[in-house]
Amino acid sequence: MTDTTTSGPRATVATRLYLYVSLTLVAALVLVPLVTTALGGFKSLGDLRVNPFGLPSEWVWSNYSDILFGERYWRQMANSLLISCVSVFLTVVVSAMAAFTFAHVRFFGSGYLTNYFLIGLMFPVATAILPLFIRIRDLGLLDSYWGVILPQVAFGLGMSILLFRNYFRNLPDELFQAAFVDGCGYIRFFWYVSLPLSRPIIATVSIVSFVNSWNSYILPLIMLNTDSKYPWPLGIMVYRGEFGTEWQLVLAFITLTIMPTVIVFFLAQKHIIAGLTAGAVKS
Repeated sequence: MTDTTTSGPRATVATRLYLYVSLTLVAALVLVPLVTTALGGFKSLGDLRVNPFGLPSEWVWSNYSDILFGERYWRQMANSLLISCVSVFLTVVVSAMAAFTFAHVRFFGSGYLTNYFLIGLMFPVATAILPLFIRIRDLGLLDSYWGVILPQVAFGLGMSILLFRNYFRNLPDELFQAAFVDGCGYIRFFWYVSLPLSRPIIATVSIVSFVNSWNSYILPLIMLNTDSKYPWPLGIMVYRGEFGTEWQLVLAFITLTIMPTVIVFFLAQKHIIAGLTAGAVKS
């Protein structure tokens, strides 16, 4: 009896220790490159070569201030923000309506149509670059924001529909039946009942779509030709071409461009977790 009571706390302490060590290692793998990049932007080139991982011997604030007060940085950030926000809006609207239909409306071929959308999860954007380029060229959308936005929305629908559909299917059936008894149709139920209850999954899909669009590189590279329309991933390419030997400036530019996604993630992490875990256990 004594062994039983003492083995429980020992197991609990061991489990907690294992979790803490594992999470610390994972956090270190994520944070060390970010912190090293941010600190590298405060160093001189000589200090960066001698001491790449430590604190700067002298903090060079001008590396960041020159970028922040320059027009190029804000223009590229505005381009990325425009492309990302429009992509997120279209992705959320289209995927929410499609997922609601697949979750609540029964019609012939709904299962096949759902699988058709989900097939898109199996193929990365790079596999469709050539046909995408030809289609965008035929539509006259080359070197325009829409030439980047529309493919991003199309490739983001698969995962977004999957998340929305699982969430909608796990809403209480009593709520759905009561609304229809009161004379509420599909459109009104979607707009006035489902969407207000779907804030966590809307936040999750929005953040995932925003990060994917914000970090997209290959689509803008293929579709855009004008420097003034470049988002920040292409801006880093041009910036590195001009300051390829001054790595401290490149690190400062990278830090400033990834900072918005880090801030957005920390502000919305509770909504992301709630959206991914909602409906995992249906009562």
